[in-house]
Amino acid sequence: MYFLTGWPRRLLCPLKSEEEPFHVQPSSQRFYFAVLSETQLSVWFSRPSVLIVSYIESAKASSQFGFYQQAEWKQDDSMIAVAAANGYILLFDVVGGGEDKYLYEPVYSKGRRGVKVTPGYKEEQCAPALSLEMKRPIDLEAPITSMQSLQEDLLVSTADGYLHILHWDGVSNGRKAISLCSVPFSLDLQSARGGLCLDLKGVYIRDMTYCVTLDGFAVVLDDGRLGFITPLANRITADQLQGVWAADVTDGTCVAVNNKYRLVTFGCASGSVLVYSIDTTTGSMQLSHKLELTPKHYPDVCNKTGAVKLIRWSPDYSVAMVTWECGGLSLWSVFGAHLICTLGEDFAYRSDGTKKDPINISSMCWGAEGYHLWVITSREEAELVENMEEAPPQTQQAGILQFNFIKSALTVNPCTSNQEQVLLHGEDRLYLTCGDPTQLSSGSSESPHPHNLPHGGEGSPTHHPSPNSTLLGYKHWHVVQIHSTYLESNWPIRFAAIDTAGQCIAVAGRRGFAHYCMSTRKWKLFGNITQEQNMTVTGGLVWWNGFVVVACYNFIDRQEELRLYLRSSNLDNTFSSVTKLHSDTLLLNVFRDMIILFRADCTICLYSMERRHDGPNPSASVELLQEVSMSRYIPHPALVVSVTLTSVRTETGITLKAPQQACMADSIILNLAGQLIMLQRDRSGPQLQEKLPFCPPVVLAQYVENVWTTCRSNRKKRHLLEALWLSCGEAGMKVWLPLFPRDHRKPHSFLSRRIMLPFHINIYPLAVLFEDALVLGASNETVVYDSLQGPREGRESLEGLFPYCTVERTSQIYLHHILRQLLVRNLGEQALLLAQSCAALPYFPHVMELMVHVVLEEEATSREPIPDPLLPTVAKFITEFPLFLQTIVHCARKTEFALWNYLFAAVGNPKDLFEECLMAQDLDTAASYLIILQNMEVPAVSRQHATLLFNTALEQGKWDLCRHMIRFLKAIGSGEMETPPPTPTTQEPSSTGGFEFFRNRSISLSPSADSIAAGKFNLQKTFSMPSGPSAKGSERWSKDSDCAENMYIDMMLRRHARHLLEHVRLKELGCFSAQLDFELIGWLCHERTRVARVDDFVMALKCLHKDFLWPFPVTPAGSISSPFKNGHRRTVLSQHLLKSQSADSLLNSDMDTAPPQAVARNSNHTWLDGLGALGPTEPTEMDTALSHGGPQTQEAFLSPLTNKTEECSIGSATDLTETSSMVDGDWTMVDENFSALSLTHSELEHISMELANKGPHKSQVQLRYLLHVFMEAGCLEWCVVIGLILREATVIKQVVNFLDSPEVPHETVQSVRSGLLGVDAWASTDCLGYKPFLNMIRPQLQKLIETSVEQIQPEAFLPGSSNSKLAEPQPGGPSAEDSRGPALLGLALPLEPPGGLGTEDGGVPEEQEEQAVDEGVYDCTLS
Repeated sequence: MYFLTGWPRRLLCPLKSEEEPFHVQPSSQRFYFAVLSETQLSVWFSRPSVLIVSYIESAKASSQFGFYQQAEWKQDDSMIAVAAANGYILLFDVVGGGEDKYLYEPVYSKGRRGVKVTPGYKEEQCAPALSLEMKRPIDLEAPITSMQSLQEDLLVSTADGYLHILHWDGVSNGRKAISLCSVPFSLDLQSARGGLCLDLKGVYIRDMTYCVTLDGFAVVLDDGRLGFITPLANRITADQLQGVWAADVTDGTCVAVNNKYRLVTFGCASGSVLVYSIDTTTGSMQLSHKLELTPKHYPDVCNKTGAVKLIRWSPDYSVAMVTWECGGLSLWSVFGAHLICTLGEDFAYRSDGTKKDPINISSMCWGAEGYHLWVITSREEAELVENMEEAPPQTQQAGILQFNFIKSALTVNPCTSNQEQVLLHGEDRLYLTCGDPTQLSSGSSESPHPHNLPHGGEGSPTHHPSPNSTLLGYKHWHVVQIHSTYLESNWPIRFAAIDTAGQCIAVAGRRGFAHYCMSTRKWKLFGNITQEQNMTVTGGLVWWNGFVVVACYNFIDRQEELRLYLRSSNLDNTFSSVTKLHSDTLLLNVFRDMIILFRADCTICLYSMERRHDGPNPSASVELLQEVSMSRYIPHPALVVSVTLTSVRTETGITLKAPQQACMADSIILNLAGQLIMLQRDRSGPQLQEKLPFCPPVVLAQYVENVWTTCRSNRKKRHLLEALWLSCGEAGMKVWLPLFPRDHRKPHSFLSRRIMLPFHINIYPLAVLFEDALVLGASNETVVYDSLQGPREGRESLEGLFPYCTVERTSQIYLHHILRQLLVRNLGEQALLLAQSCAALPYFPHVMELMVHVVLEEEATSREPIPDPLLPTVAKFITEFPLFLQTIVHCARKTEFALWNYLFAAVGNPKDLFEECLMAQDLDTAASYLIILQNMEVPAVSRQHATLLFNTALEQGKWDLCRHMIRFLKAIGSGEMETPPPTPTTQEPSSTGGFEFFRNRSISLSPSADSIAAGKFNLQKTFSMPSGPSAKGSERWSKDSDCAENMYIDMMLRRHARHLLEHVRLKELGCFSAQLDFELIGWLCHERTRVARVDDFVMALKCLHKDFLWPFPVTPAGSISSPFKNGHRRTVLSQHLLKSQSADSLLNSDMDTAPPQAVARNSNHTWLDGLGALGPTEPTEMDTALSHGGPQTQEAFLSPLTNKTEECSIGSATDLTETSSMVDGDWTMVDENFSALSLTHSELEHISMELANKGPHKSQVQLRYLLHVFMEAGCLEWCVVIGLILREATVIKQVVNFLDSPEVPHETVQSVRSGLLGVDAWASTDCLGYKPFLNMIRPQLQKLIETSVEQIQPEAFLPGSSNSKLAEPQPGGPSAEDSRGPALLGLALPLEPPGGLGTEDGGVPEEQEEQAVDEGVYDCTLS
């Protein structure tokens, strides 16, 4: 509502004076302020805040009259009355300074708007030069206790118990005095007839205030009693006064009245503020509510504030500022919502934690429109605040502080368009919650005016864009500076309105108005300043369909008018539609295409509006529909706070009406001084379109500050959109919710159509987002800067005394409150309908959690037994939603352990809930329940359930959860469960693309060179225990093996690994090993003769093809006899081809996911571009360069290059040659590049086919790593299978070489031989693509069979593009003289061995490329 901003300002008096000011009193319009010191009366101007004139009493007169005490202005600001200590009233005339006498005038730069030519500009922009002339003093012969200005009279109370009525001119009619003893007092006006009076002898009025709307005086007597005196006739005379008093109160100190809400507020010595209303029938004073600090929020100060010193209502009567004898300021809304207090937090404590003394206030008042609070601090405080030592001390009247406020637009302009946007306005700027400006600008370019569209029901969602994207989660305000040209001649801003889309804002000051567009960031002002100055906005303004609707007064015609100005055209009366009105307009609102006006004669007028496109610019026509007189219900027109048209009506529950009917203007809702009154259309008589009469009014609620309703409809969220939302101050919010029968059934006759549900929220509501079930608001936040400037000479600066105040946007969910209220009232079916309509909201799970949590906290911590607990009902309600299990466990983990038993007694046994999670495959939630079980059950139960979860997580590949479970199980065994393991919130994705442990890991690829024997391979080491990391792992295992838990965990891990290997799930096995640090090589060594055997090579090969998405090789007809039988040509080509690729650095990391054929079509020329780039000598040079370094350890850094040809896993040779447009267009380049190699078409086709038969790159990396692992573990059958799928002849040859070793069991030799023969037979019938590769190795296979029964014949293998990629991982390659260079994770770099294999060393760069793509940088250690 009202929010402090920035630091207070200090006003310095330029006159030398030793006296400190102690009293400030504003004029009726609050443009002038009278400031009193002991012998001095000063008049200050509001903007700029400067001293205009000061009257200093002479010493002689001062001794006669006494020191000044208080002042009062005449209603027209022409006179000031000052009460002096010796019982004198001094009357001063405030005289204008003549035509051209102005103290301050604005200075304009050249080219500025010519404001000086406008009539009357001086009055608005300049501080006038006034003078004060004292008239004859009036002696009342008794000390004056209080003064109150009336229209023509001045009411003065004196300490002798008299009430004096003086005329302002001080002469005519003299004066009348009324003794307080002659005024009859009673508890109410009815019992007054019996003459029940208070004993008032010797009692006088300490403080009094006149209330216009109640037509009476609120008084505080000097004995602390409270009363209200009403004149029975128009004139105040002794025999025509009647008083009522408040029962049981004797400690009153001060009084203030709220004219808009008809409230009388009394300050008490206890520190509380009592707010009374006057009963209209009996006239008695009834306590409405109290304004007091609660021990909950202010435990230190709630009883130590002292008596209430002053209460001041804001000019719009929406908030009250209170100060106490002990100091401090506190702000409350009209019905008791607490907004600000300076007795706590940063106001009361310095940044180092020391306590500050609260600021002590002797007088305060609100400035114009409530943008400032003028505060005069007490004498001691003034010395403390003083910090400007450089000036002479006698010039410093530093006692006036000016606090700055910004306020909600709802306080003075409560129109519909302000209801879903938070709009605050300060004296020169606006604060908007219109979301992220980038989103707005992008949205506005497509449809700049969503509000221009026809108001459809569900069919026009563009009418109101969903606020989710813009209004939520965006914490910053959009601050718009009001145009300075408009502001300087029309300050202060009185009204502000924003359109429903949050794109256009309009503001109205003293005269005219201006509007601003968010998308263009420009203001529009009247081009003709005379037009601006000839109108003033009276009833507010509102946006409709691209028009600004303004209720204004025309000074030239002296006529009240309703005007509509088109936003897109110039701001000029020629582009406006004008409708003349009969009476002053007080309030204005819009519902769809209707305007509702509330006039000063208590009449409500309904107008229809229509947008027309008959001219070059759109225009609007306005037609009067209906007038409804409310004079018999409204005692005073100023009491109406807001007026709204709405489609809400009481018979909603009877029929599920159509959306069109739901959006008709069915009711008028008035907020009459906090009473919400509804007038429904009377549909019992003849049905006249739009002119139905209204039924008598019905009171819906009391203590209402704001009302929100919407004209939109949404069939899915009817509960929220057809409800009425009320803000009720201290009581929180209320919603008047419709109740619908389910499934179009007839409703129960006893079931009400609507229900009023109260609920509390922690913020002050400023806007309601209906579909999103959110309340938006704002709150004051503070920042302390006192450490920047230390105290000087015992005095503190303003920055040290006050924190810097900012305004934060806030929002709050309210849905759980409503659901709970419905469940309390046994309306579970309605709660279910409402919850299901909101289940798609992103914070719906949080709503459910909040509902359980709030009920649990209340019931489980209650000291009294609860006869009808709500928690079981709430638990049953939540089971209707799929997030039941998560809701319960999240709520439990956010609640203290002591409440768990109560919670699970209502919702069910946590063991059962855990099992439900497992059945639902919701492992993350099950892990959370495990923490509950671990705290509530014995360790054996926790271990049992943890094992279940661990096995399920292993089966589903949830590796992150598996790691947590391993830690959990170990902690159970070792008793380390002081800190339960955190529940994993997000799962790491399974490593389907490259095993994750390639990163940050060193892998031993081969034993040292001296263990390699010529021609033979020493398998002793391999077959006994793994080397490298596996050895380290075995140390870890042996070290931990004394712990039973570790053995238990290892047993489960081994069992899972066995399960994966049995089912030929190698890819999962690799991920499992990588993620859980499972020592795969060591385990495979143990399982070599058991589960690591391959029984069916063909089945294993098929499984690998499927698992790794590896295409089966295809061969064009007639290609089985390859043109590359000599091998030499193929090697040279492959070297050139692949080295040119790595030299090209094809940096495109997205190719993993691109469709292979698309890749082939778009990118295949890249591997052809550089084929001739390298000379014939370069391969040898590169090989030589790589061959240096011998067997020492080096680090290979792989840069992520993309080899685009390897993505063509499915494309055929025709894709790459004949159908590719890129290749067709580049044949000339191909011919040039291939000229050195002179390839035939069939040779090129064969290369293309081989490249197309490769699988995804990541699969290739994974297979090569698995090949390394199996080779280290001596699982030769699996090496053969992987060698076959990779079509690596080198691998097959090395396995055949190993088979010569005596350590290899006979069964393995037989298995490899029979497996290869089986694959050959299968390939001959089912997969001819494998035949060329099998033909390559057939001679050596035949040789093995012929020479020995125990050996498989050595296979010849085709060199070149098979690339010897795995020559190195196997300890002992084809030749002992191989010199080992930097290796890439199990990929060999054969470097011209002397054993006649000179043509078999191609493809080193291809290996680098294949390894490198998308894998980052890895450290690979060679031993």
